[in-house]
Amino acid sequence: LRLAMMAKLEHKDYRLSQLASELDATMQEAHRNMTRLIDSGLVSKGREGELMLTAYGRTGVSLVPSYEFLYKNREFFADHSLGDLPLKFVQRLGAFRGCEMVHGVMAILQRWKNLYSESDKFIKETMAQVPLDLIETISSRVNEGVKFSYIFASNAVVPKGRTQLLQKVGWRNFINKGLVERRMLPDVKIMAIFNEKQGCVMFPNQKGEPDLNVMFYGETPEFLEWCSDFFDYQWQMAGAFDEDKLKHEV
Repeated sequence: LRLAMMAKLEHKDYRLSQLASELDATMQEAHRNMTRLIDSGLVSKGREGELMLTAYGRTGVSLVPSYEFLYKNREFFADHSLGDLPLKFVQRLGAFRGCEMVHGVMAILQRWKNLYSESDKFIKETMAQVPLDLIETISSRVNEGVKFSYIFASNAVVPKGRTQLLQKVGWRNFINKGLVERRMLPDVKIMAIFNEKQGCVMFPNQKGEPDLNVMFYGETPEFLEWCSDFFDYQWQMAGAFDEDKLKHEV
């Protein structure tokens, strides 16, 4: 109840009776919890009895979403991890608060395809696996001037027919024109795909491998900024793309 009160006060000042009514709490409950918030220095009272967050309280509320996201998805994180995610990105997991959890490989592949098809400016991704079925969808957008930047894991397994398909769509020509740019990391534990409007992230299972059965999908500016910053961080760490390092399916 105290968290809910603070979330309400983040947007505007309230009188206690208004808070109690909107949060479906009794006046006794509201008064007891508000007293604790005031005594803690998180909330203060105005001249006419209106309740408002203090600077301390406002800062505290800004940190709550990360804990809220983890708590909401505690069952998922019971058998998944954050891999090698740097602390600065862990501290910003609140950006995932409005994300939808998508289940199932087919549903996830369809979201990827929609994301590629609906890109107008760019597509960026960090991948541990090569999505052969989506190369033609991507190439059609690149043909329209959409810039495609991607990072592959050097231990990624390349499916049969990839080389021929890339030749068919003129992939080397895209690279020469600067429409496609690519780099490589030794290992990829967290996969991310996003454009200017939507994005998705897959975390690893306990073995450290990205789980392609569960995905967080979002469209909020905060989530897309997280994806962009994470990709930029990985891009700076990645080395030159080396086709010879990829493992080809037998």
